Amino acid sequence: MKPVALITGASAGIGTELARVFAEHGHDLVLVARRQARLEALADEIAAHGRPRPTVLAADLASPDAIAEIKAALTARDLEPAVVVNNAGFGLFGTATLLDHGEQLVMIDLNVRALTELSLAFVDSLQRHRGGILNVASVAAFVPGPSMAVYYASKAYVLSFSEALNRELKDRGIRVTTLCPGPVATEFNERAGLPGGRGPEQILSVPADRVARIGYEGFVRGQRVVVAGAGNKVVVFMLRFLPHALVLPILDRRMRRMAST
Repeated sequence: MKPVALITGASAGIGTELARVFAEHGHDLVLVARRQARLEALADEIAAHGRPRPTVLAADLASPDAIAEIKAALTARDLEPAVVVNNAGFGLFGTATLLDHGEQLVMIDLNVRALTELSLAFVDSLQRHRGGILNVASVAAFVPGPSMAVYYASKAYVLSFSEALNRELKDRGIRVTTLCPGPVATEFNERAGLPGGRGPEQILSVPADRVARIGYEGFVRGQRVVVAGAGNKVVVFMLRFLPHALVLPILDRRMRRMAST
């Protein structure tokens, strides 16, 4: 079967840029997201640059049957992943008790359950090709996040799970890298309902194309965790040592100010 890089959330933002970087480095791609028209446009763009045209699979990964359907679609095409990139995910801004509970559970389905299932679904083929898994978390993974409690918790899961999986799969020749971006100007902010404007955290912003390249390079090197951007590395270093009792009130005040703007 033909080895491919399977990339979820490829219709926008970091996912689109990851697809471009993987294609640039010679990977045959399978692009997964809900918005088929965007995936087709991206596949056409990649093909126009002389790369093999990616396979497009429109799927809602929050659906319980999505991963089984993806596996069946790959098998029918004689494709198997050498690399799995779990980029699909979203956040919601607001107090957890006031946000729609159903939508928050969908967030968990996508950010946690689907990522876990895809990380475990293709281990045999990843081992055959000595490939790996690139899971996209966030600097949010390193601290609890008032006003985005479920999102921050979901990314903490991604980081913890991926680091442990990296250790478990190392002897099978499979690398697992966790990419942790900070603020990035993508559709994520609009989907999450984050207020506009430029706050102090915008000095930590790294463009999506740069984040994707940093993530790819770290994955190729076999890094366990990749934090995108020098400023974000400093923040993560500090968060590892500062007690949550000190950090939480600061984050809470910042989020409340954002909500009032």
